[in-house]
Amino acid sequence: MIDNDLFRAVLGRFASGVTVVTTRDANGNPHGMTVSAFSSLSLDPPLVLVCIGNDASTAPVMARAESFAVNVLRDDQEALSRRFASVMSQRFEGIGYHGSEGDPRLEGVLAWMQCRVVAQHPSGDHVIYVGEVEQAGMSDGRPLLYYRGGYATLER
Repeated sequence: MIDNDLFRAVLGRFASGVTVVTTRDANGNPHGMTVSAFSSLSLDPPLVLVCIGNDASTAPVMARAESFAVNVLRDDQEALSRRFASVMSQRFEGIGYHGSEGDPRLEGVLAWMQCRVVAQHPSGDHVIYVGEVEQAGMSDGRPLLYYRGGYATLER
């Protein structure tokens, strides 16, 4: 089996976009976390997947969620990514988001997708959530990237 440090280093060579996945608990409280393990899966039907670590604070809420939103961050939203990657409990306090009902959509993101959970697949130390995209939107800007253990931006 491959060494964990080597595996992390190899995966770090793959630049990925940065997303914040949001949902609500049974009481309607918003929850969210920074996720780089996101991918498109299918065009017909429109499916995406997100991978949530079993030990993530949002994992128990996601396990019971019927829907989630994917918020694709812009290159000037590193602080937002760090906020949702932290252990703070009030991640939504003082930030703008849409959706008093439904899953929170963060203000000013590059793109967003509202998804209905259609499958969950436990895999190793994560669960893969497959979502059918029911609504989506986008704005202009450049993506925030994660590469070799740090944030980066796209230069064109």
